[in-house]
Amino acid sequence: MWKQIAWLWENMDAPYRRRHVIALCVCAFTCLLLLVNPALSRKLIDDVIVAQNPDPLLSILAVMLVVKLGREALRYMMVIFLETDAQDVVYNLRRRLFEKLQYSDMRFFDSHRTGDIMTRMSADLDWCRHFLAFIDYRILDAVCTFVFATVYLTLVNWKLTLLLIVITPVLLLITKFFSKHVRPRFVFMREKLSEMNTAAQENIAGNRVVKAFAREEYEKERFEEKNRAFMNSHLRINKLWLTFFPMIELLVNAIQLVTVFVGGLFIIRGELTPGELAIFTGLSWAVSNPMRELGNLINDLQRFSTSAAKVMELHYNKPEILDAPDAVDHARMKGQIEFEHVTFRMDSKTILEDVSFSVQPGQTVAVMGPTGSGKTTLIHLLARFYDVNEGEIRVDGCDVRQWKLSQLRGGIGTATQDVFLFSDTVEGNIAFGNQELTLDEVRDFARRADAAEFVEKLPEGYDTIIGERGVGLSGGQRQRIALARALAVRPSILIMDDTTSAVDSETEQYIREQLHSLPFPCTKFIIAQRIASMKDADLILVLRDGKIAERGTHQELLAQHGYYWQTYCLQYGMPMKEAVQHGAE
Repeated sequence: MWKQIAWLWENMDAPYRRRHVIALCVCAFTCLLLLVNPALSRKLIDDVIVAQNPDPLLSILAVMLVVKLGREALRYMMVIFLETDAQDVVYNLRRRLFEKLQYSDMRFFDSHRTGDIMTRMSADLDWCRHFLAFIDYRILDAVCTFVFATVYLTLVNWKLTLLLIVITPVLLLITKFFSKHVRPRFVFMREKLSEMNTAAQENIAGNRVVKAFAREEYEKERFEEKNRAFMNSHLRINKLWLTFFPMIELLVNAIQLVTVFVGGLFIIRGELTPGELAIFTGLSWAVSNPMRELGNLINDLQRFSTSAAKVMELHYNKPEILDAPDAVDHARMKGQIEFEHVTFRMDSKTILEDVSFSVQPGQTVAVMGPTGSGKTTLIHLLARFYDVNEGEIRVDGCDVRQWKLSQLRGGIGTATQDVFLFSDTVEGNIAFGNQELTLDEVRDFARRADAAEFVEKLPEGYDTIIGERGVGLSGGQRQRIALARALAVRPSILIMDDTTSAVDSETEQYIREQLHSLPFPCTKFIIAQRIASMKDADLILVLRDGKIAERGTHQELLAQHGYYWQTYCLQYGMPMKEAVQHGAE
């Protein structure tokens, strides 16, 4: 817990720290002001009522009113300071965490669920705000109130004060027992909250799949299971609290009984005046109430500690893929690609093994192979989403690990089969990687991707807002917008990962023709299963089990009578003995 508090303090900017300290000092001062009115009540009873002397009555009441109003005004200012500072701190933390996420590498997102990340960015961060705005000042308030009241009551009558605070060690033991048992339950509850949020997020994101397979009832049951698990974890904590709370209440009420009973005996024996008993009855809550609040505060502290630990994990996460200290500064990328004995493993599983090939600037390389053969991994390694375990990948003769990430990825345009479009206009999506594009340039790239015709038919043309993930567009339309987006950055290397899988043959032919006449030099990296998409490539690679099983041009691969030849025969629906002759034609 102290580690989480220290981390939160470190992440407060200097102005917020100063105001926070001022607010806590105000809190302590207002606790001290609590002693003023009981002291004045003593004078009111002993010097006015018992002595039957009305002269100081108005002045005493006026001072009591001023103290009360002044204390409430200070408390109001304190709460405003604390809440404002807490909101500012959490705002900055959320901004820094989001920035962290932008530069986190693929391995981080592979191992963290989206729902869990969203929980950390929202509910967990809100508990950090709650600590700064409420928990810490309530703890200070309880401690100061107890200490100041105890010291003052001791000065009035130490014997009665001793009887009041003798119950305190019992309360502390009960509180320690509660704290020990409640923390693991909060950790468990936090995990169940994350699982519930993940289930909801996946269902909302995949709502079309759910409807397509008529799995609404299954999803309802799945969410119900997560929801019930979260509810049950909450109930277990509440049951523990309800076991703890009656004991606290019993001991707190005992303090009040002791005050009245023993205080009355002391008055009879002449060891206490009625005014002094009024001080004890007026401040007995100041001894008992901090103990009553202790359980709630520990409850909140444990929740804060659990949530802050999750936020800290995100805050201290360090990406593995970073710019090298001696990274080389490059001008515009030329587009030369070399894979030299590249081996890549993920979680001890070999994905690619001893892959070597080279592509000259402006050439086209095509990759095909069975599902899981490592095709998409090739482009992930080229863009340095992951680092190779063995071998080297060079772009323009320089190892990609020596490139600055912004320059390396800025020179690569990627269009994939699994298209993600933002909730923005068509123009905004196409110009996502190059915000300086004019509308005419956006239209030109849309035309080259064969997207211009259908875009212009949309209700507001290029200003039409695309729904989340491109809802409202067909699969082929989304792919063409994604291709236009990749072309819009004028990449030196264009990666097309099954980009035309959802378009018809005529559209695919048009796109291929446009790619041959781009207004900028570009090396093309095509991953596809259609022979038509790759037969004109300068180099065709066939991957099987993470290795290059075949390589060459279209005619050379047909002559090898391997996987490529078999795929050709299947796609063109002809006996294999006719394939070589047809391919040559």
